[in-house]
Amino acid sequence: MEYGHLADIGREVVESQVRRPLHERLMRRLLRFVLPYPARFGPLFGIGQRLRPWLPRALRRHVPPRAPVRELPAPRHSRRMLILEGCVQPVMAPHINDATARVLDRLGISLVRGTGGCCGALSQHLSAPEEARDFMRRNIDAWWPYIEAGIEAIVITASGCGTVVKEYDRLLADDPAYADKARRVAALAKDLGEVLREESLEALGDGVPATKRVAFHSPCTLQHGQQLNGVVESILRRAGVTLTQVADAHLCCGSAGTYSVLQRDLSQRLLANKVEALAADAPTCIATANIGCWHHLQSRAEQPVRHWIELLDS
Repeated sequence: MEYGHLADIGREVVESQVRRPLHERLMRRLLRFVLPYPARFGPLFGIGQRLRPWLPRALRRHVPPRAPVRELPAPRHSRRMLILEGCVQPVMAPHINDATARVLDRLGISLVRGTGGCCGALSQHLSAPEEARDFMRRNIDAWWPYIEAGIEAIVITASGCGTVVKEYDRLLADDPAYADKARRVAALAKDLGEVLREESLEALGDGVPATKRVAFHSPCTLQHGQQLNGVVESILRRAGVTLTQVADAHLCCGSAGTYSVLQRDLSQRLLANKVEALAADAPTCIATANIGCWHHLQSRAEQPVRHWIELLDS
């Protein structure tokens, strides 16, 4: 059963037959107007970071501080992969893609930072499918020169984005101008875990890991959307990371894109249960594979929350 496809159909049916209250319509439109555009979201988030020391604790936990800036490797390898920059992640956590570039460089792969932006997931999940397809077309146009130049893959570090990019062929199947290109993009799209599971990790050296005990949260989009359950865990174990036991690892953390904003009460209950399960085996760190989960978990967890690729970036 392809539940993602059913959800897409269900959202469109509900949107056509149910009129939402005014405040819900305004909130959904605001999210679509701001979040997919780094040029809009970035300045607003930057204000929050500058005001962070004076914010109430409950609000401050939703505004992560800026990560230290580290040097990025220059492209130098014959193997090259293009990375999805995304929309929210380069604003909130640019260090994730930066860490990816450094790790892949040590494995003999240069990461190409192209243009492009939001994958279209946010609009798709907020019942704006044509707007989502516009984002998809823009990405295809931005990526196509790199694809023609022979990039090996399109690397995606946010599992929620990966789930959608791998569906470009289906979502643009009826677009005669983009259907063939969308199939090519979907075939090249790889979650970061899919890339590293094929590589030897010996080049990463003996400095892995800096963190000894890690509780890994596998996002729903990684487990169920992309069917990659266990892939990241296997990579971390190969790298020497000790993974703690996590009960009910298949359950959602409550982030689910904009769900944490639009369904706050249920989202917070799911978050409380997930954080309790992740902390039960006394980890020194929590790791995940999706920007939404990362932000949601760090708003409540006492342990530091990191993207799993950062554990390999020593």
